[in-house]
Amino acid sequence: MESLRLEENRIRQAYDKRANANSRYSLFEQSQLFRLQQLERALLALLKLDGLDSLRSRKILEIGCGNGYWLRQFIQWGADPERLTGVDLLEDRVADAKKLCSSGVKVHRANAAKLDFPDASFDLVFQATVFTSILDPDLKKQIAAEMIRVTRDEGFLLWYDFRFNNPWNADVQGVKSREIRELFPDCNITLRRVTLAPPLARRLAAYSWLGCCLLEKIPWLCTHYLGLMRKSSMMPHRRSASQSAHV
Repeated sequence: MESLRLEENRIRQAYDKRANANSRYSLFEQSQLFRLQQLERALLALLKLDGLDSLRSRKILEIGCGNGYWLRQFIQWGADPERLTGVDLLEDRVADAKKLCSSGVKVHRANAAKLDFPDASFDLVFQATVFTSILDPDLKKQIAAEMIRVTRDEGFLLWYDFRFNNPWNADVQGVKSREIRELFPDCNITLRRVTLAPPLARRLAAYSWLGCCLLEKIPWLCTHYLGLMRKSSMMPHRRSASQSAHV
């Protein structure tokens, strides 16, 4: 599994580089604030459409939770902190999440290709911009298989990620709708195009949010897929190959 170990090291290095551009992701930047507020609206609408507008009793896992931003959002949306779990590959991000999240939220350092949870542990499993940071196709498959495994029958998987490659960042590789469907076979999948292309948003958000909203309604100007997958009760529970591998 040397290739997977190398991929893990590459991901660590890529996130170290990204940390140097942290100001771009600050909520004081109008384009970032616009992106997150629009995404929150779209997420809530998608969850409500599938009857997930009450999260209080749901057990929720986020893989690649970073500093816990979305874990904290789930609490605002009504989730019980005691039923929230986050995992991340990077120790410093896990430490930040533990500081910033409610004490009831469980945050662990873990590789998402090798989750230490029993089958069917969660009602909802969420990932945001994890898969486009992974260039190794086998690792993508292992993580997707683990997400499916720990989701209960008729439970949900929530997806937010780039659908295009980033021409300025070789460490970001978009995931097309066909690949998403191949990663999550036998799931009932709903995909929506969201998020105005960041270069446009950065130029326009400081001057006109209305202009950004109008442009975001043009599908080919949207860079991400927002998806909700319902796991079929017919899918067998199985440990992925990564469960016996050292990644």
